[in-house]
Amino acid sequence: MKTSLAFCVFALLPGSVLAADQPAFRVDFNRDIRPILSDNCFACHGPDASRRKAKLRLDVRESALRKGVIVPGKPDESELVARIFSEEPGEQMPPPKANKRLTPEQKELLKRWIAEGAVYQKHWAYQTPGRPPTPAVRDTAWPANWVDRFLLARLEREELTPSPEADRVTLLRRVTFDLTGLPPTPAEVEAFLQDHSPTAWERVVDRLLGTEAYGERMAAYWLDLVRFADTVGYHGDQDQNISPYRDWVIDAFNDNMPFDRFTREQLAGDLLPGADIDQKIATGYNRLLQTSHEGGVQPKEYLAIYAADRVRNLSAVWLGGTLGCAQCHDHKYDPYTQKDFYSMAAFFADIDEAQHFRKGTNTLPTARPPEIKVLTRRERALLASLEGALHRLDAQQKNLSAESLAAQELRQRKQDVEKQRDEIRKNARLTMITVSITPRTIRVLPRGNWLDDSGPIVQPAVPEFLGSLQVGRRRATRLDLANWLVDPKDGIGLLTARVMVNRLWYLCFGQGLARVLDDFGGQGEPPSHPELLDRLAHEFVESGWDIKHMMRLLVTSRAYRQRSAADSALRQRDPENRLLARQAAFRLPAEMIRDNALAISGLLVHRLGGPSVKPYQPEGYYRHLNFPKRTYQHDTDERQWRRGVYVHWQRQYLHPMLKAFDAPSREECTAQRPRSNTPLAALVLLNDPSFLEAARVFAERILREGGDTTETRLHYAFRRALSRLPDAQEQKLLTELVAGYRQEYAANPGAARQLIATGQAPVAADLNAAEWAAWTGVARTILNLSETNTRE
Repeated sequence: MKTSLAFCVFALLPGSVLAADQPAFRVDFNRDIRPILSDNCFACHGPDASRRKAKLRLDVRESALRKGVIVPGKPDESELVARIFSEEPGEQMPPPKANKRLTPEQKELLKRWIAEGAVYQKHWAYQTPGRPPTPAVRDTAWPANWVDRFLLARLEREELTPSPEADRVTLLRRVTFDLTGLPPTPAEVEAFLQDHSPTAWERVVDRLLGTEAYGERMAAYWLDLVRFADTVGYHGDQDQNISPYRDWVIDAFNDNMPFDRFTREQLAGDLLPGADIDQKIATGYNRLLQTSHEGGVQPKEYLAIYAADRVRNLSAVWLGGTLGCAQCHDHKYDPYTQKDFYSMAAFFADIDEAQHFRKGTNTLPTARPPEIKVLTRRERALLASLEGALHRLDAQQKNLSAESLAAQELRQRKQDVEKQRDEIRKNARLTMITVSITPRTIRVLPRGNWLDDSGPIVQPAVPEFLGSLQVGRRRATRLDLANWLVDPKDGIGLLTARVMVNRLWYLCFGQGLARVLDDFGGQGEPPSHPELLDRLAHEFVESGWDIKHMMRLLVTSRAYRQRSAADSALRQRDPENRLLARQAAFRLPAEMIRDNALAISGLLVHRLGGPSVKPYQPEGYYRHLNFPKRTYQHDTDERQWRRGVYVHWQRQYLHPMLKAFDAPSREECTAQRPRSNTPLAALVLLNDPSFLEAARVFAERILREGGDTTETRLHYAFRRALSRLPDAQEQKLLTELVAGYRQEYAANPGAARQLIATGQAPVAADLNAAEWAAWTGVARTILNLSETNTRE
């Protein structure tokens, strides 16, 4: 974390005063001091013994006291204070060559901490979360659940009040995007506005959690975490077979699979007794890393690269940590050692990843055995039903004369069923799975050098400072690791839960309680509401690792329902909304922006699962892809209009629309996407064929369903796109816009016909081309509005 952020948290505390002689509260090591030391001192005086200077550790109290650097209660006798206030280059800390400089406020804070006794604390993220009681609040009428009480208690200490509740349309749009990734329909808006019952909100939430779109929305985020992609990443970036894993993730969220089981099946589904087809598909997680299929790769080198990739991802996804930083040396800021890194890698040494060195090719898709052919869960159910029907028909046929009319009808019915069965079987797709083999030997690689075999051999083990696995004399497995991650008693289940609930909070509020979602370590940021985060972790475990329960808890809180707008006083007091006295408005993620436009237009195809889809893409975009060279072919059927979660994910050449709206390449774990604001994004919304086609189909709906006047048509368009009516200024501007377009296209009918022919959706022959083109221009404008693509 940047220390300025730590200072912001400090400055927001009740009655906080920077002067050391006016203490209003005790300095907290984790909240106030550790971020300063981690950012400025731990690189030379922290956990990494190989880079440690003067044999001094400032992350360990005993070391700092033994050296006389810190004298508790006596800042004027502490060498640390003398050094940080010194202006002499040879004495000053941090030294000038470090290019780090403490602010005057940070220096005073360190001095005051020493004066108060220099109390250290174990890093907050490595302490098992306590279960704090629900705090008392003065305003007992405001909270809707215990989450609100934690937030309100803090606001009351700050002498702040929560923001008013947002209007009902804003609330419905917010929660529908958050839980399904799609906009509410006009009918859903109207139904909610007419429902004045006290449980109206809860019913909306339960309805949304029960939709198939919920699983697609949640899966899109999980796929960012585990770096799911349709291509191998390195060298030729060839296609790979993995889409059934995505379907498994969507089904898991829709089924509300408990997160502990969700974890086990991905990391070690193949090791579960009697592993079924779905559990094998789930193990595709272990195969999602980047691989190379270039003919001259060194297997030993790439097995080391693959091992490091797996450690980085598991650490980021489940630990909220940066164990990957210990690949070449002990971690500079956290207690992870280099031995911890390679011991973690040893868990994955049994994964059969070497076959592709012999069988991987430059074909599309490339071979990455072990692979199996599978149908979707729905296809398997339908296939089983058809097989049952065939057995029943066979039984009936035995009792009939072969030449009878009834027998002939049965044969025809049987042929029809067999044809259906055969068609379904054709849909089977290959998918990579995990198969356990004799584990490879794993050594500590000095400085991460795969050519250096001098390091000691290590066995699978969890980071030493976090405990150990009780496996007796046998070798620990991936299943042991998975169980440890989600075991709240003998493992780190509550720590894992804290990482995950922080991300669920992010999905509902736009930022985590601890804002660095993939690093809870020394370079991360302490949570703004640590007691609330700990209590949420307990709630998650006690609920049976129930993600839908947690999402329902968060979105039914009064905090979630606050207005996002804030007056200048609140923005000045809390510019980053760390106190949560308001909600947040932010741009939708890339896939949601595309889905939103398709939904508004009516083009969106709601079908669950299946192979990845290829929307329109600029010609020649893949011209630099080689081994083999390839030409992108977009889909020419209804797959063109499926949801963004199914879009083909090319790591090296991510679809330009996704890239323009900050979707990641998924080479590494992405826990939080950036939100940029560039002209390129606006140009995509105006000119990308998917959006242009959506606009002209939306315009057709406006003409057919919006009435005969400009006013009624604009009302219709705004209800579909924004769930509201246009105001007087918007009505005036768009009325003028459509009038201008009418003149333009009446004078140039060829341009009108060209515009309304964009894309492969049918072009109606009964509409006036100039009028249709004019309203297409209006539809493009509406789809480009910030409000259309904002979660509020």
